[in-house]
Amino acid sequence: MAIRDLFSINRKKNNENMTNKTDEKSFPEGIVTKCPKCKAIHVTKELEKNLKVCMKCQHHFTLNSQERMAIFIDEGSFRSMDDHLQTINPLQFPAYVEKIEVDKKKTGLNEAVLTGVATLKGMPVVVAVMDSTFRMGSMGSVVGEKITRAVEKATELRVPFIIFTASGGARMQEGVLSLMQMAKTSVALKRHSEEGLLYISILTHPTTGGVSASFASIGDYNIAEPQSLIGFAGRRVIEQTVREKLPEDFQTAEFLLEHGQLDAIFNRAEMRDKVATIVKLHVKGGVSHV
Repeated sequence: MAIRDLFSINRKKNNENMTNKTDEKSFPEGIVTKCPKCKAIHVTKELEKNLKVCMKCQHHFTLNSQERMAIFIDEGSFRSMDDHLQTINPLQFPAYVEKIEVDKKKTGLNEAVLTGVATLKGMPVVVAVMDSTFRMGSMGSVVGEKITRAVEKATELRVPFIIFTASGGARMQEGVLSLMQMAKTSVALKRHSEEGLLYISILTHPTTGGVSASFASIGDYNIAEPQSLIGFAGRRVIEQTVREKLPEDFQTAEFLLEHGQLDAIFNRAEMRDKVATIVKLHVKGGVSHV
């Protein structure tokens, strides 16, 4: 290759890099959004109209709990529960309460899960949505308590319980108290099941740690969004433990579906319709049956 050709290639690469930078910086912040997977740049409003799913590669962006509720349940039907519950600092972990207060102001939530009674295409349900924008959706005592009370409300009303999970796992600032929520929520779901009532678990990106090892994985139906990260321990920890290289798609929703740990993967655009169909199949005379 001639030296002249080499300079030509470098000049072309530099021009491409400058073009990419210009595309990102030529708009005010928030007007456009870049897809982290395919790098396509979308007008933010158009992306929101598409339920925050990339129009090019179908990457599912993160939704907060209010956004999720808005696209899933019937408009105007949601009645929030247990917003009075407050997180304390049982282990006196430094600056823990201050961080909780910051997330409260940022999200408008009292903790990392939003729970309440609603209708789904006219059918009564109890819904919980974990919010990864609040302490990465980590599971502390209040999160576990709110989910448990929501399950108990569904059992009392004899209606299906539906949860969208998104979590980094148990919250280390509350130590063993956060781990206790795994058992507490699972026991409530066991009682719900013994009453012949439906439980649908919908796993979103990411669902990890103690959440994935407890209530997220014991639904009558375990459903996920495409390419969601789902697992207990991290890839590196597992590889060091088993001393083997793991598959590239390990701990993705697609990998779990292939190996029998999920029942289905639904795109966001079809989630409401398909979950409503499942609920309708199980509900007879206002009572869900499994």
